[in-house]
Amino acid sequence: MKKLILLLLFPIILNAQIKSKQSADLIVHNANIYTVDNQFSTAQAFAIKDGLFLEIGKNTEILKKYKSAKTINANGKPIYPGFYDPHSHFFNYAQTLGQADFVGTKSFDEIIQKLKAFRSKHPDSQWIIGRGWDQNDWTDKKFPSKELLDKAFPKIPVALVRVDGHAMIVNSAGIKLANITATSKVDGGLVELKNGEPTGILVDNAMRLVRNNIPKTSKAEWTKMLIAAEKECFKLGLTTVSDAGINKSNIDLIDELQKKGKIKIRDYAMISLSEENLAYYLKTKPFKTNRLNVRSFKIYGDGALGSRGACLLKPYSDNPTSGFLITSIKDLESSIKSIYNSDFQANTHCIGDSANRLILDIYGKHLKGKNDRRWRIEHAQVVDNNDVPKFGKYSIIPSIQATHATSDMYWAGDRLGKEREKTAYAFKDLMDQNGLLANGSDFPVEALNPLFGFHSAIARQDAKNFPAGGYQMENAITREQALRAMTIWAAYANFEEKERGSIEAGKMADFVMLAADLMKADNSKLRNIKVVSTFVAGEKVF
Repeated sequence: MKKLILLLLFPIILNAQIKSKQSADLIVHNANIYTVDNQFSTAQAFAIKDGLFLEIGKNTEILKKYKSAKTINANGKPIYPGFYDPHSHFFNYAQTLGQADFVGTKSFDEIIQKLKAFRSKHPDSQWIIGRGWDQNDWTDKKFPSKELLDKAFPKIPVALVRVDGHAMIVNSAGIKLANITATSKVDGGLVELKNGEPTGILVDNAMRLVRNNIPKTSKAEWTKMLIAAEKECFKLGLTTVSDAGINKSNIDLIDELQKKGKIKIRDYAMISLSEENLAYYLKTKPFKTNRLNVRSFKIYGDGALGSRGACLLKPYSDNPTSGFLITSIKDLESSIKSIYNSDFQANTHCIGDSANRLILDIYGKHLKGKNDRRWRIEHAQVVDNNDVPKFGKYSIIPSIQATHATSDMYWAGDRLGKEREKTAYAFKDLMDQNGLLANGSDFPVEALNPLFGFHSAIARQDAKNFPAGGYQMENAITREQALRAMTIWAAYANFEEKERGSIEAGKMADFVMLAADLMKADNSKLRNIKVVSTFVAGEKVF
């Protein structure tokens, strides 16, 4: 009789328990969750409601307390906060999807062949545009010149941007359209000459001479390319990207597409420094939605090391030049002062030790000491030992890209000399100043995949797991630090740590599930770990 009564009561009791449970939009359980909270704690399950994490805990706790029509059994797979790229070029990457790609090419002859194939697929283009060449990967490591381009393409203008985005090779048709001559002078840029004639190489600001003549991309084309770029980012677990230097029209388009639901990725947009942009944005407060954050100006100090545009304290070891500043000291002083007197953040591109010293000192003149302005040095590649403590003294965030170290290590010593090379890519030394750093990729300069940056940061090796034992391992960081640098520390660098960057109750439910555990996989396997799924605000986007 007792058994019969219990059997009759069981459905009633079970129904009452279900009704007493709180409703959630999604429950994920049986997972290995790295919350990346202050304790770097792990969990098994969480519940999501209205795009936010409701609660994180053990399987039994979450399943007992919450009910949902949607549940995911992770089958023990690892879950992390959605990955950040705190320094990238989302707009530029989208644009490259319609251009010729030269990443990994081994000679200029190979580029010519790729260009011919590209032209056959795009016969109606007014210009041939490409990106990604790097003379440091060629047998002949000198800059190319226009002769081969002229022979292959005598009539249509061709403009090919170096992998770092700081140099360009242009053919004679492009030079003619841009009215470039031996007397063309550009502040913060270089028109390379040979025997009194342009070689076709343009460095930094000189590239504007050509870009001003390239037909504008339509809004419809931009929309298509941005949607395609977002898809690639979601495949790799990126839920927040950045645009390190874009204009108001680009920002407005991103905002419009996000509000219409056409793109869902979150974007930390840095405003390109210009008189026009300063005048407009300094009249307003920083602009922020759930998907877009506009609160910083991107300033260019110098150029890139690979094209010898990085500004050094002493000449390059393989060339008598010391590089140059892209923005004049007068304009740097003036614009940084204006930004200090606003609510905006200053994020300055600094590669060479001279540029880093200059900007650290200008920052320090205004910041004076510890503060919460979270001003950033983007790249911080070569920093003299005497200048490293200034990051801590003025609470300046090093926004680095670990893959730059493992891409540049083959030739950085030639550029800098062995002694000065030791002051380059010193990520641990920089991190120690404030106890954090932000690690991005600078894509499309480097690959999109954030796991490449994770691997480079901890192993100091490239995709070939070279060198054995790692490159300048004294500046490697731990796995926990590397994960924080692409999640919660990156969120902090964007003033977003209270909203996301970790898996905690009340934060936006951005997360990624991987096929293997970043914290335990062998170094040699890290770059090949696949993303199982990516979620933004609790919505599965990949």
